[in-house]
Amino acid sequence: MKQKYNYKKLLVASLIGATLVGATSCRDDFADINSSPSQVTTPQPTYLFAQAVLDFENAGYTYWFYNAPMMFSWSQMATPTGSYTGTFTTTTATGDQGSQYLKTLKIVNEVKYYQSTLSEEEAAQYNNIVACLDIMTAYLGVFDTDMYGDVPFTEAAQALHGGTLTPKYDTVEDLYNLWLTQLNDAITTLTTSTNQIELNTQDVVYNGDVNKWAKLANSIKLRLAARLLNKDQSRAFSIAQEVVNASCGYIDNMADAMLFNKATNNTSSNDYAFHWSNGFMESTAASQRVINFMVENRDPRVRFCYQKNDWNSTIIQAFYDQNRRIPSYIEENVEYTTDASGKKTFVSWKGLGEPWVRYYGIPVEFNAIDNASKYGDYFNYTTQFQLNEVGGTSFKSYCPYSYFQRQMIIGRYYNTTVPTVPGGPVIERTESRPWYGLYMGSAEVNLYLAEFKLLGANLPQSAEYYYNRGVRASVEEYDRLAGLNQIAYYGTTYDYDPNEVSIELKDGEIDAMMENADYQLTGNDAEQLEKVYLQQMLNFTLYPNEQFITARRTGLPKFNSSLLARENFPLMPVTNIPRRFDTGIPLETDLMYQIKLDALSRQGLTPTSAGPNGQILNAERLWQDLEAPQWGEGPSL
Repeated sequence: MKQKYNYKKLLVASLIGATLVGATSCRDDFADINSSPSQVTTPQPTYLFAQAVLDFENAGYTYWFYNAPMMFSWSQMATPTGSYTGTFTTTTATGDQGSQYLKTLKIVNEVKYYQSTLSEEEAAQYNNIVACLDIMTAYLGVFDTDMYGDVPFTEAAQALHGGTLTPKYDTVEDLYNLWLTQLNDAITTLTTSTNQIELNTQDVVYNGDVNKWAKLANSIKLRLAARLLNKDQSRAFSIAQEVVNASCGYIDNMADAMLFNKATNNTSSNDYAFHWSNGFMESTAASQRVINFMVENRDPRVRFCYQKNDWNSTIIQAFYDQNRRIPSYIEENVEYTTDASGKKTFVSWKGLGEPWVRYYGIPVEFNAIDNASKYGDYFNYTTQFQLNEVGGTSFKSYCPYSYFQRQMIIGRYYNTTVPTVPGGPVIERTESRPWYGLYMGSAEVNLYLAEFKLLGANLPQSAEYYYNRGVRASVEEYDRLAGLNQIAYYGTTYDYDPNEVSIELKDGEIDAMMENADYQLTGNDAEQLEKVYLQQMLNFTLYPNEQFITARRTGLPKFNSSLLARENFPLMPVTNIPRRFDTGIPLETDLMYQIKLDALSRQGLTPTSAGPNGQILNAERLWQDLEAPQWGEGPSL
């Protein structure tokens, strides 16, 4: 795999540094004459580390247009805005998942090469930096292999210093072993090394706190263990036991979470501070079943992960004033009066009231868009639900369901406008602000531990302890992210609709949520395990790959579940629903042509381009997915 080495100028916090790959010094007159005195020819590992943090990303811009909608649809955790149809198993372009790890791998290889040019004592001073780079690379490596299987790794990104341009493909099994070793080595290095070059402002993740980096490394091991459960349960248990017994600890609170923004200012063509600048998931919205489950259980995360719909009480009254129909499922939550002429007047919200009545999903049923008598109010809102400007010709449409919360994914400028009547005020926020991302938190860690405990791992606390801690942490982490990213209606109501309620976490809400039977770890072993897995999936609502992998390895949502059921599509059997992405068809002109073919053949994978390959992508599973249950079957105890 040929990769272009090109380090860019970067800005991290107050650090400005130019980084270039190391080069062998030239001694001839031509080189001396043509060398720039300002060019950096010796790599600075601290600057390279800062660049690695900037490049560290477990997604990509196109990810939210192509990968995410497919992952959400296949796991039935979100719904196409045109409903599920016979095309939902067809793959499209899949963004850049499969090569994200190279962004950090090339840098860690550069730092290691630089170490090789130093004395043993000097080189040792950079061991902590290498350890942190290895942690990020392992994190991204797991992400990339999740959907593509074997990748070039051990021989990749080394051509600059004499390595091959045609690196071999490493198996997922070998890579898992390697990454576990790297993570363990990183923990040892970070907890024992002395006389190290310190990372301060160059490290916007943990500000040079190596103890927190060690906790992160230890926690990432649980991701690998979860993926190994269907392959080697005893080894997965052993890893989980290592994690809880490690002296370095694991991520168990907000302070240790991998939660940060990459920069507060943007001075380059790379949108590091703002994490992309326009929309995502334009054709996908919340699932009705997911939304209903969360609202019925008063789960505050519904407010942080999804947008309010457009139907505030002022809009409803305007529809009443113009004698226009409103969606039936919305009107079910409206208390109104009717005068002698038949005109309706909004009085108050029923049920749970604001903000809960502003969240609706789209039906999961197959071809629901064609069943107008039953589901018509969910579709074609741009023509169904319009208001005309009084005395004018313009009109507005109002979306009755909830999209994903945009401001949790992208930064820069607000692109959400408060819904108002035609001709009414324009209410929006336009200030620029950085984007904060949570890459790993205590919710994920504790929910893994609850899973392992239920399955039989020897862990010190009860499954209930880990479960309760994980669910609570998930709500708190999402609330913190929502506040940092300044999402719409967080801490404000914009003074337009008198019945509007802000969405930040309120006192006592977590306790009220946990009192619901669906959120209590009760029932038999199978029922408890399903609750743990469901909470993992809810925790991964804004992390489509992690949610998809959880669904794939557990068989959730489960058919006929009393909690959150998967819909069985008679016209689209589960054997047609993909479990991975297309590999692409290697080109004969590619230097890696035969290596790629051999790698695909070794895995039993047919080379495929984007298209209607659902049956192939379901039957030809990746190594880590071979023993997992089929969609809808649920987990095996």
